[in-house]
Amino acid sequence: MYRLILPLSVAAFAMPAALAAPMSAAMPAPALASTIQAAPRGDGGGAIAAAPPLTLAAALALALRANPALAAARHEIDARDGAAQQAALRPNPQLQVLVEDARGDARSVTVQLNQSLELGGKRAARMLAAGRDLDVGAAELRAQEADTRAAVVQAFVDVLAAQEGLRLAGEADALAREASRIAARRVRAGQVSPVESSRAGVAEAAVRLDGQLAVSALAGARLRLGTLCGDPQARFGLADGSLEALPALPADAELARRLAGAPALRKARAELERRRALAQVESRRRTPDLTVSVGLKRAPEDGRAQAIVGLSMPLPWSDANQGNLLEALRRVDKAGDELAGAELRAGAEVAAARARLRDALLEAATLKDEIVPGARGAYDAAAKGFEFGKFAFLDVLDAQRTLLQARSRYLRALSDAHQAAAEIDRVLGAPDQATDQKTEQKTTP
Repeated sequence: MYRLILPLSVAAFAMPAALAAPMSAAMPAPALASTIQAAPRGDGGGAIAAAPPLTLAAALALALRANPALAAARHEIDARDGAAQQAALRPNPQLQVLVEDARGDARSVTVQLNQSLELGGKRAARMLAAGRDLDVGAAELRAQEADTRAAVVQAFVDVLAAQEGLRLAGEADALAREASRIAARRVRAGQVSPVESSRAGVAEAAVRLDGQLAVSALAGARLRLGTLCGDPQARFGLADGSLEALPALPADAELARRLAGAPALRKARAELERRRALAQVESRRRTPDLTVSVGLKRAPEDGRAQAIVGLSMPLPWSDANQGNLLEALRRVDKAGDELAGAELRAGAEVAAARARLRDALLEAATLKDEIVPGARGAYDAAAKGFEFGKFAFLDVLDAQRTLLQARSRYLRALSDAHQAAAEIDRVLGAPDQATDQKTEQKTTP
């Protein structure tokens, strides 16, 4: 019964204002000192607190520099840049040597140079398609950057929440030990049944278990953040931040303005333009190329060299590239539909994230201003009343359970608000200006 009454895995808060303190300054209660010492270490030797603290800005900088997915996206842009250079090259000339008759006195030798001339604007169309392909790579990089930023922010918030949960589990331990002390004193005085002391002992054991679970939660959150930052060993100190520094609720007009530049929409529009350029390439290929041949032929009769000039062109009687053109045009239609779908998805995701943020902000404000202070007052009154024999220990446990649930809900609301704001930035994007300028310069063929 009391495992349900006292689910201290909700990480007991001592005061709502404690969340406003920097995470790096939070210290656990003495009874959980051994649990904290067993917390994950950042460098295999020193404890987490010995390493320099990690801010969100520093975590983002590490991720943008060392994240493997971003490195892969940058290499993809370099590869597409090479394809764009190749698309600008003209066809190489062809050297042809023809020997007629193997006998020396009757042998004639022809040396000929053939040059293919692209007609119909094929090279320009090919260069345009390569440039559009480079634009797609740049859009993919921006989308990956937005995804990485959002993932780092969410992982950083998880670490902050886990640190706070570990600290507050220590304060919950102090509450449980105090309750055990009061119950034991009243049992010794013969004022309550020894069962009350047993109940207090069960509650204290549950707190110790929750401290261990809080350590594991912190280790997992640090591992996720370190992996995103290119440091799977998580060799950083405490995450330095405040969950109570809540994001503002963006206006609908602002979201609509930012939606037009969402990374997913930029990528879809770039893909549509690339498909259109490829359709132009296939259309230009319907015009056959002209091959010009010039050379010399030495005849065996008089040994004189004769000039040779020739023109050749394929006749597009059956193959006019109509199949490839039809395929390219249908892929243009497909890209248009994918753009429309991306616009719908982005709008729905932003609306859902904004609703989550609005609800989380409202819940956090209500809990901080009304519910948590009321639950704290009820717990203090119940604890004081039990000490003077006015209430049963079950009343104390019930009041403590209510307080812990309220504070746990408050922490969850703070975390949800930051997670929702990060989701909005993931969908709408928050591109770094320097990166944008670099990629935009590389998109020019």
